[in-house]
Amino acid sequence: MTRYVVHAGVVLRLASEERQVSAEHRLLAPTLLRSQVLSALHAAVHNGALPADAARDRLDRIARMPIRLLGDGVLRRRAWEVADRLGWAGTEDAEYVALTQLQADAFVTLDEELARSVVGIVATVRYDELPLGAVGALPHPATEA
Repeated sequence: MTRYVVHAGVVLRLASEERQVSAEHRLLAPTLLRSQVLSALHAAVHNGALPADAARDRLDRIARMPIRLLGDGVLRRRAWEVADRLGWAGTEDAEYVALTQLQADAFVTLDEELARSVVGIVATVRYDELPLGAVGALPHPATEA
């Protein structure tokens, strides 16, 4: 079993392609993932790039993805340290990196610049390297730990 921290863009792509990571692997993300995917889908609707019903369908698919969401004090402290180390003003991406350091085997992002910036800090995996299972119905939503 491999534990992957999935960036918001990865989750959005999985939802748009109606794909899922093979069941023997685990997905993790910081709790901010919820707001990021909601905001991205709302913006897509607002900008006319996606119909509202399609966006809501993707939100429903994301809610059913078995992603363990984490956001405790240890993660926040580590994210602060990561942002300091990398010279980042914000901590959003640092939360993903910190979670990978604390709980996962690899970080998956579609953002190539972000992936390059964390070389030597965490292992990264490209989207096309994810072990994707068959397209199909997703289980009921995972509970937050």
